Amino acid sequence: MPLHIVDKHKSLYDTYVQSATIEEISKFKLADEPNEPETIKKLIMDELLLDGNSKQNLATFCQTDLDKNIHSIMDKCIDKNMIDKDEYPQSAEIENRCLHILADLWNAPDSLETIGCSTTGSSEAAMLGGLALKWNWRENRKKLGLPYDKPNIVTGPVQICWHKFALYFDIEIREIPMENGRYIMNSEEVLKRVDENTIGVVPTLGVTFTLQYEDVFAISNALDQYEKETGINIPIHVDAASGGFVAPFIQQEIIWDFRLPRVKSINASGHKFGLSPLGVGWVVWREKKDLHKDLVFNVNYLGGNMSTFSLNFSRPGGQIIAQYYNFLRHGRNGYTLIQQACLEHGIFIGKELKKLGIFDLIYDGTDALPGVCWTISKNQSPEPLFNLYDLSEKLRSRGWQVASYTLPSSMNDVVVSRVVIRHGFSRDLCSLFVKDVQNAIEYFQKHPILRSLEKDEGENFHH
Repeated sequence: MPLHIVDKHKSLYDTYVQSATIEEISKFKLADEPNEPETIKKLIMDELLLDGNSKQNLATFCQTDLDKNIHSIMDKCIDKNMIDKDEYPQSAEIENRCLHILADLWNAPDSLETIGCSTTGSSEAAMLGGLALKWNWRENRKKLGLPYDKPNIVTGPVQICWHKFALYFDIEIREIPMENGRYIMNSEEVLKRVDENTIGVVPTLGVTFTLQYEDVFAISNALDQYEKETGINIPIHVDAASGGFVAPFIQQEIIWDFRLPRVKSINASGHKFGLSPLGVGWVVWREKKDLHKDLVFNVNYLGGNMSTFSLNFSRPGGQIIAQYYNFLRHGRNGYTLIQQACLEHGIFIGKELKKLGIFDLIYDGTDALPGVCWTISKNQSPEPLFNLYDLSEKLRSRGWQVASYTLPSSMNDVVVSRVVIRHGFSRDLCSLFVKDVQNAIEYFQKHPILRSLEKDEGENFHH
């Protein structure tokens, strides 16, 4: 009779009777002994169930619906380091193709001859665009023998990365505050703030607070007139983190990109409406001369020379290859259909929320990013028995994540809610969301809240 020896290190017992599952695991320091990999994987996956459902996350701009081919590409590229152009020359070539595709999409004068780079996201890309503005401004001031110690940049209500940029690189940020009825930058407000020390003006194509587009065309025209009157030439960098992958497909009538000679650079996020996984952004300059040569490093690859410009160093290549996959997979028509569907879903939600009679729409979803932004109407009699923080919290019980927050600066007494509609959302889900909003309101009517959530308890938008 054969002897069967049980290896204690390869136990056949069920996962949930292993020591790692019946005892507290060491969470904040390394344990002495290893554990079965499958057991640890299950423990981690179980814990991640406590995260929100990404399909119902209407607060984020980031892409959460990724097809199986992208998962496969990411797996195959997990060991590719994009900083090593000479070791992974074909990945570098694919990155280069993506840049020229974007330059063409954004109407660069010569899309095959311009320059740009991939980044870890649109925040890094924005900072690189800002650095180029500062270097070019400083160079011009030196040539003219003028002081260059007080640079400033003019923006509308911007994403936090621009405040970081201003702080880290010693630049005064002149952020145009919102006003009642005006939630974005306009040309009149820009002209009140520019001067000879302005390194650039930064309109946003898709303001994070309200989803609206700032009017790059009007701002450019105003700066043209300003230059005629003063001789001061102020460039534009467009923060198109979200809109850069929306407007070219479904709002082609909007002139915001390199068709305007004053627009010198554009940043966008591939992992938002570019449909790619988290971790890829892009910045493209109008022409090579618009990126100061002192900011560029050169490396050899394929026996040739490649220019690089980044704040980060080692990073994986999968997101870039996935972006290329999306470009080839969808083409212009595919992207157009996807973004149009998202836009129409946002319009539908806006109309249905308006019908409820208690909300005012700040943005109705019709002419900028796919989504809606609203506030509780002040013309309610009697006043609603809840606030938007309460509504967001109630919707969480159904899995929905809805951003609710105060507007910045002078409008910080106004609380708004916002939903962003991304690829992977259906009309059926739109209807289910609206129904859950209706049910939540009915719940509050039957069960009045004794104390509503305050800002520090309910605000859930921090970028």
